[in-house]
Amino acid sequence: MSFLNTVLLLGALLMLAGILSSLIAARFGAPLLLIFLVIGMLAGENGPGGIAFNDYGLTYLVGSLALAIILFDGGLRTQLSRFGDAILPAATLATVGVVMTAVPTGLLAAWLLGLSLLEGLLVGAIVSSTDAAAVFFLLRAGGMQLRRRVGATLEIESATNDPAAMFLTLVLVELVRAGRTGIDLDTLTILLEHAALGGLIGLAGGLTIVGGLNRISFPSGLHPLFVAASAIVVYAAASLAGGSGFLAAYLAGLVVGNRPVRAFASILSFHDGATWLAQIAMFLVLGLLVTPTELLATLAPALAIAVFLMVVGRPVAVWACLLPFNFTTREKLFMSWVGLRGAVSIFLAAIPVLTELPNASMYFNVAFVVVLVSLIVQGWSITWSARKLGVALLNPAPAVQRIEIDLPGQLELELVGYPIQEGSRVLSEKALPEWATCTLVVRNDLVLAPQEAGALKAGDYVYFLVPPDRVLSFDRYFSPEERIVEHGIFRFPGDMKVGELEDFYGLPHIEERKEATVADIFADRFENQLRVGDKVEVGPVTLVCEEVENERAKTVSLLIAETESETPPKAWKAALESVLRSTRTLISRI
Repeated sequence: MSFLNTVLLLGALLMLAGILSSLIAARFGAPLLLIFLVIGMLAGENGPGGIAFNDYGLTYLVGSLALAIILFDGGLRTQLSRFGDAILPAATLATVGVVMTAVPTGLLAAWLLGLSLLEGLLVGAIVSSTDAAAVFFLLRAGGMQLRRRVGATLEIESATNDPAAMFLTLVLVELVRAGRTGIDLDTLTILLEHAALGGLIGLAGGLTIVGGLNRISFPSGLHPLFVAASAIVVYAAASLAGGSGFLAAYLAGLVVGNRPVRAFASILSFHDGATWLAQIAMFLVLGLLVTPTELLATLAPALAIAVFLMVVGRPVAVWACLLPFNFTTREKLFMSWVGLRGAVSIFLAAIPVLTELPNASMYFNVAFVVVLVSLIVQGWSITWSARKLGVALLNPAPAVQRIEIDLPGQLELELVGYPIQEGSRVLSEKALPEWATCTLVVRNDLVLAPQEAGALKAGDYVYFLVPPDRVLSFDRYFSPEERIVEHGIFRFPGDMKVGELEDFYGLPHIEERKEATVADIFADRFENQLRVGDKVEVGPVTLVCEEVENERAKTVSLLIAETESETPPKAWKAALESVLRSTRTLISRI
């Protein structure tokens, strides 16, 4: 009993240390995963904690449970209506990209470590998937908002490439155990069956969860627990059936997140905490498992593999996979650099140890070094690279406080509450959307009906009935304006096509989608957070949103700023002359 209580005490203290370390990570911009791993290493046998931990079976159990919850949560938050144009490129990166990353990395590993071809490919498969948690924590900590399509592609890819890396690793482990020397048609068939079975079970499991939520009347507070337990059931059922449990968990979350269900707000809130807990537990256990002194034996080749993965393996896969999807050069450069390796790679490296493969500890040690190098080098440079490459929004919308309350007995509306800050656009808007109905206002500790309250004031707390799929777009009415809007010259309608804009102004080629409208460009950059004054750089000039209607740019103007630019001076002069020549034609069009 004393031993068990000691274990509980140490486990709880480590968990508290992990939670408190998130504040340090946010303050200094450190990759959160790195912080958790370091805490685990300090508690391990080579650190001050001196805890000797080598239970790979427990590590696999904790990792599987944590990843099932994390991937389910990733699917839960992926709104297909918002991320539709990012699904195909993300899926390509998550499948073809994983293979294209694993193969050259595996060939290099085989040569550096003196392994057979299949053993080298196993190393490549283990480190082939990216980690989303560290990337998006750093972007949020730095106050960054990525362009919508870039952020959505990275988010979906990170959630879906773990299953691909997982069953690629499992197949290669089986081939190495069987003494095989290559990959044949039977192996490819096993991979496809693994993915197809996991996909079918995931879709069926998601629909079952939706049916249970909407048809069974659970006591208050049990809806989130029902969903979390069901996600683990879906993962375990798919794995036992021979399919990809991780793919099944993600797809189940995708189904639940894109269908109307009861208590969705409380489910999301619960999974926020559950996902954090899962990440902290997994990262701490992985940190405990490593023995730093054993890393020295393979340090040099592991460092070479890490560098190759960052500057060759990931970039080649990204550029090849995104070639058909019209991403800009800067966007592809950024997505090539945001290839952080994380806990999944260390978790996959534990599988050869569990199956008692030859050189099992070598796989684990190499993967750990690769992850540490990736987190230190790429993790600390993500915010800088996003700004340098121009893939982050220049004027990100400020965060908005929001309370969501589900209404029992129906799925079409939910109650959302906002504190009204000084300068919020809701105070200056002439009319709110038709689909938003004000229900009550809290002012000076008094609860008032809308008719009693009259005009809204700063300091009020106001509650609206809003369709769940409109909540994010409704946020913009409650974000304060804290900047001076710099308007441009030569106004034109937002429905002007990109190709026409180029022809009118004689501008260089600025977008791949010539048939898209200027409003589409703003929608890609700012999604449903578009505000008056938001800017998009297009070649040597800048477009400025002058009016917003139905969350899209209604009127746009062109701004020529007298600031330092990457465009040569001659190009600026030519652009200005072209603008002046085209003014008369543009005015006549309007």
